[in-house]
Order: sequence, then C-alpha cells, then structure tokens
Amino acid sequence: MQAYPHPLWSLRITTFALAALAAASAAYWVLNGVVVAPPGPVVALAMSGPPQVDPQAVARLLGGGGAGAKAASPAQVAPSRYALTGVVAGSSQRGYALISVDGQPARPFRVGSPVGDALVLQAVSARSAVLGATREAPAALTLDLPPLAPR
Repeated sequence: MQAYPHPLWSLRITTFALAALAAASAAYWVLNGVVVAPPGPVVALAMSGPPQVDPQAVARLLGGGGAGAKAASPAQVAPSRYALTGVVAGSSQRGYALISVDGQPARPFRVGSPVGDALVLQAVSARSAVLGATREAPAALTLDLPPLAPR
C-alpha cells in the first residue's frame, strides 16, 4: 500500500491548474492577436433604376420567341439580304439551313430559330428554306439553292 496518497493528488491538481492557465493564456493572446479591421467608409452606389429587359430576347433565350415576334410583311423583307448556301433537311420538321445575312459568312440556323431581325426559319426541304415572321405565320420568303452545275 501507499503510505502518502495526498502528495500524488496534489501533484495532479497542480499540473491540471498549470495546464489550464497555459491554455487560457494562449487563448487570450490568440484572440488579442486577431485584429478586426474597422469598417471602411460606406460607398453609396448610384442606380438609375431597374435594368430594361427585352421580353422577346428573354423568350428567344429560353427557347420560345415565336409568340411575341413582330410580324414581318413580305414588303418589309428584302430578299437580297439573305442567301441560302446549304441545307440539312431531316424528317419531322427538323433540319438546318446555312444562310448568309447581309453578305456575312453563312451560319447554320435550326428550324424555329431567328434569322436576322424579324424572320424565323420555318421549314427546310431538300433544296430550299422557308422564312416567316413566326414559325406559324405565313411564309414571307422562300430561299432556294442555286441550280446544280451540269456534269
């Protein structure tokens, strides 16, 4: 058996107290070392109002755009602005047309997508593309591929 149990407990309590004091001191210095910057000057942002949103552009972005498009009459459409350079016609009203607008390089347009400012590619066939104000509107312009060269 042990003759003196009290000195052992006093040593344990003293060690615990010193460890707690060291931890508290370290926490104090760490928290004092973290400096919170004072808030800077407040900058007021001048806003002129909510941004203007074009509903037709949003509709085209989301895949629509046929419902609210401006109706283009055949008199407003200049056929010389558009040139058909190629067609990829698929089944069930799907396909693409390579169309040059205003002398720019030809770009592919999917059936239903806007071509230029006021026209939509309505349909494609083996050698032609049909443009109109909306997908359901009457055709405003039919573009044909140039005839094939004789062999």
